[in-house]
Amino acid sequence: MTTHLLDRRPTRDRPVIRLGEEIALARGVVHECCDTGRRSFALWLAGAMEGPVLWIGAAWERARLYPPGMVPFADPGRFLFVDCAKPEDMLWTIEEALRDGAVPLVVADLQGLPNLTQVRRMTLAAEEGASITGRPPLALLLTPGEGGARGVESRWSMRPIAQEDGGPRYDSAGYADAGYRGPPCGSLACGPDDRWHLTRQRARTAPVRDFRVARAEGAGLRVLAAAPGSPL
Repeated sequence: MTTHLLDRRPTRDRPVIRLGEEIALARGVVHECCDTGRRSFALWLAGAMEGPVLWIGAAWERARLYPPGMVPFADPGRFLFVDCAKPEDMLWTIEEALRDGAVPLVVADLQGLPNLTQVRRMTLAAEEGASITGRPPLALLLTPGEGGARGVESRWSMRPIAQEDGGPRYDSAGYADAGYRGPPCGSLACGPDDRWHLTRQRARTAPVRDFRVARAEGAGLRVLAAAPGSPL
């Protein structure tokens, strides 16, 4: 029986996807983003990458990404959507997609937190995919609330600044996200504010840090400010 071990190569030696001067996500591992702006973060990441994006979601979730709202971030035609009937089906799909290695970005819109063993299995699958294609895939887990999946390479949280200023607080389904259509409002983008508070909550090779990001003139988002421990 073959025993697979986690790649011990330091994260700093891995290829990364850079969203800003101080915002980089290593490929070949699993990352997490939580809070109400998590889907906007995923779209921003997709826009910084090339190739297809596999978006794994729950079949019972009523809300869906709205293609016209996705355009400022990434081409909707790049996205492949998979709706899973059960949570365990979602985890299996993540693993198999990473193990195949054909899709550079796998986004999983989870309804709960995977355990440490499940995250490690995903990481192993990503390593297998990299060995097949030579291009390490990247997995991004979107988790509700404050997140907290164990074993991830980095954890980010993102929320609209309007929410922090006393604006409406949307539920854990994340309807404040740009490009996300569904109840309660069903419009192009339920969050009217174009600025977000992004926090790097943990990372193996970088400190905790806060960022303010906003819509870029062309596509995606741009970093406005970054200051450790300072209010935005």
